[in-house]
Amino acid sequence: MVGQRKIPWKTAVAVPSAVIVLGFVGLAALAPRWLSNLLEAANTSVVNGLGWYYSLIVAGFVAFALLVAFGPYGNITLGPDDEPPAYSLVSWFAMLFAAGMGIGLVFWGVAEPMNHYATPPPGTPDGTSDAAKAQDAMTTSFLHWGLSAWAVYIVVGLAIAYTVHRKGRKVSLRWALEPLFGRRVRGWLGDVVDVFAIVGTLFGVAASLGFGASQFTSGLEYLGILKPELWVLLIVIAVITSLATCSVLSGLDRGIKWLSNANLLLAAVLALAVLLLGQPLFVLREFVQTIGDYLSNFVHLSFRTLPFQGEAGESWLGTWTTYYWGWWISWSPFVGIFIARISKGRTVREFVAGVLAVPTLVTFLWFSIMGGTALWQQLHGAGGLIGSDGKVDDVKALFQVLEHIPASSVLIVGFLILLVIFFVTSADSAAFVVDMVATGGEQDPPVLTRVTWAVLGGGIAAVLLWGGAISGGENLTAGLKALQIMTILAAAPFSVVMVLACLATLRAFSNEHRQRLRLENRVLRREMTEHVMDKVTEHVKESVAEHLDGQEITVSEESASGESKRRPFRIQLSRHRNHTSE
Repeated sequence: MVGQRKIPWKTAVAVPSAVIVLGFVGLAALAPRWLSNLLEAANTSVVNGLGWYYSLIVAGFVAFALLVAFGPYGNITLGPDDEPPAYSLVSWFAMLFAAGMGIGLVFWGVAEPMNHYATPPPGTPDGTSDAAKAQDAMTTSFLHWGLSAWAVYIVVGLAIAYTVHRKGRKVSLRWALEPLFGRRVRGWLGDVVDVFAIVGTLFGVAASLGFGASQFTSGLEYLGILKPELWVLLIVIAVITSLATCSVLSGLDRGIKWLSNANLLLAAVLALAVLLLGQPLFVLREFVQTIGDYLSNFVHLSFRTLPFQGEAGESWLGTWTTYYWGWWISWSPFVGIFIARISKGRTVREFVAGVLAVPTLVTFLWFSIMGGTALWQQLHGAGGLIGSDGKVDDVKALFQVLEHIPASSVLIVGFLILLVIFFVTSADSAAFVVDMVATGGEQDPPVLTRVTWAVLGGGIAAVLLWGGAISGGENLTAGLKALQIMTILAAAPFSVVMVLACLATLRAFSNEHRQRLRLENRVLRREMTEHVMDKVTEHVKESVAEHLDGQEITVSEESASGESKRRPFRIQLSRHRNHTSE
């Protein structure tokens, strides 16, 4: 009991989710090395066996998003017809962007393009110029963070938004499958789906929080405040989790909304500063060219599985493309449900355009500014972003670039603040979503239960980082490997749910479209019938009146339901003489 109020968790969902999560955390704490070896073996099996599957279904998700947006279903409103959107366009975009991939953009904006440049994908021809490798590095980064990523979010978000706002269901992933399975989603089948959603969300968020905390401590080192030791990392996670808890207490319309708007503004200011103080002309040229290269090679890159590169190809895909598809899929319950919650009143076409196009362009611009500046420094500037071993320090890469830009200390502080706010909004949004699912779909779950999930998410990140550090020696980022592996593993079973969600959504849209067409045809027939009868009545009165010496005429229509369908009406004439009728 909380006060006099029972905690409204749905036992069949909340308890198994908590058991799975706590069981994994316990194993990570008690047997980190054994768990790490087990996860490595499992990850190898997933990458080797399912890499092609991930590539296929993610490409299918892009096709699904384009189909529903530009097909006959685009005008369906996610809510009652003609209802205005619940949030302004700016606030809506800020919230979905901050929840979707904010921490990852800060971490990988520099690190990923530099990694692809330093270690190109297997199969890259020998003798490829540095300029060509740099361009391919940017294009590959666009692939991992572009249309494919946001299409994954659209699958879950659109399915839930339709069922919640259009059909009046509660906020739960199970209802996305109702068009396929009917009442069975009310039982154990729906419970299993919701458990997958909660566990996948917690592990996916924990992975990003781990990356963010690691990068934050690296920034503190650059400022000469603290060295990135394990205890510092754990304290950072604890502090930022506390801030996320405070955001939880303020509610959706204040905490998440205000922080998301502030974060979007701060990110824009920092990106503009790096652009103007760096190489603006080079970045803008590279931005335009990479978009063209990405679009012209989108199909080829989306289906790239490197079968002829053997183990090297498998390893590269497991580190990058397959990992990213797994990462986005594991995040899709969290981001999808959250986007659905804030998208009431938008049409399907608005939803897809807003979630797919706008964030993709902003993400491309971010990577062009951060990654493009890094590549320019490596090729034409001070260099030093690739170590003597040919590798890139992912955690420090951003600060190594900022170090060579005027006002570097100010920029580093700004990026650390940005990272913290992204950290807080992600943790708060995840706790909000998990609690909605755990309570059976309550759109405004109690604050105390949301706090519980927020603390649990931070605890997962902390324990896994600690366990990974113990098993991996002095390398503090070793713990991130476990988080990375768990992200991919959690995505594998949930991907099946997403494929089923696509089919269910198409079926629901098709049914509504047919109903709408029948209604429109019925209204059209009624209007045509009324129009024809008006003309017939007018003609009859005019034709008969001239033979009745100006007597008053009444014309009425009667339904002839018992006669042939070709004669649906009977016309009755009456003339009035001396208060009588004939």
